[in-house]
Amino acid sequence: MKKRFVAIAGNVGVGKSTLTQLLAEQLQWEPFFEAVDDNPYLADFYQDMPKWSFHSQVFFLSRRLRHHHELMSRPHSVIQDRSVYEDAEIFARNLYDQRSMDPRDYKSYRELYETMCALVPPPDLVIYLRADVETLLRRIEKRGRDYEQGIDPGYLERLNCLYDAWIDNFKLGPVLTIHADRLNFVTTPEHLELILEAMKQRLAGRDSIILQ
Repeated sequence: MKKRFVAIAGNVGVGKSTLTQLLAEQLQWEPFFEAVDDNPYLADFYQDMPKWSFHSQVFFLSRRLRHHHELMSRPHSVIQDRSVYEDAEIFARNLYDQRSMDPRDYKSYRELYETMCALVPPPDLVIYLRADVETLLRRIEKRGRDYEQGIDPGYLERLNCLYDAWIDNFKLGPVLTIHADRLNFVTTPEHLELILEAMKQRLAGRDSIILQ
């Protein structure tokens, strides 16, 4: 198989990192995982979101763009945990909708993001993991990260709506949608095989497949 670049997108707790690791192992591709701990604005952002949301999101966007460029330069196939598009289409948009980002800042941020999108090649495939809020909350509780345990279900629902709208309008390349609350690729090897086969079909240029 020729060199490929696949990005896995989806809400908090849906299983992006786990699926990234499993697919990388099966395909012998390089996995690339999201890292957010080095954002120098993050602590300020959590203290005062309206003041620091623009700074924090620009940092995430620039870091994601750098990673995207690095991945495109790899000589071998890679699979990425979270795409370059989600910071803007989901998280920055949610901050703006919740009035935690100034309209002027959001406009400038969108212009930067759209320019970036015009300059970088998209992934060969975006895999969208989709799950309902109840499933997300169970998985968040199970993985046991302290800072996630009080997460607002309404926040997860808003993100789900933004994800669905983004995927419905994504025109940069093929998408494979997987309903992750119906397929358990961690405990059921047959479900992982279904995902692998659907992924190969999509990369071969066959019609959109939604795994249910």
